[in-house]
Amino acid sequence: MVRFKNRYLAFEITLGDKSDKPFPLKITTLHVAINRKVQQMYGDFGVAAIKAGFSAKYCNEHTRIALVKTRHGPHKFLLDSIPMINDIGGRLVSVKILYVGATLKHCFLFIKRYQQSKLERTWSTLRTDLQRKNMENALMTLTPAMKDFT
Repeated sequence: MVRFKNRYLAFEITLGDKSDKPFPLKITTLHVAINRKVQQMYGDFGVAAIKAGFSAKYCNEHTRIALVKTRHGPHKFLLDSIPMINDIGGRLVSVKILYVGATLKHCFLFIKRYQQSKLERTWSTLRTDLQRKNMENALMTLTPAMKDFT
């Protein structure tokens, strides 16, 4: 039996207006935006190549970090097309790939470290303990899927 290798891509979405408001990012909206960009860049061949095994695994509306899974090989189409995405759900965005990993566990560990460092950077700008606690809850909230790996 042949084992299929997967790649997991973690990326950060920055809003075009540079606001810090939460971006209600849904997995289906992200999936459609990525498919649209792959279709635009590589046509039917690219969409067919990434179709098997492609899914969005994680989206955090506060940190705007997302994680998608694809098969090894066609992941190169995603590596080229994800940074070119400029529209998700009708909003102007820019996307930066943070990490490409072979296992979901390592991607979640990277996301946890990245969110922790982001929390430490924003910690000094907050004045009250209540604001700090709310920010910590927003940034470090893990989905049920992530809790298994931490």
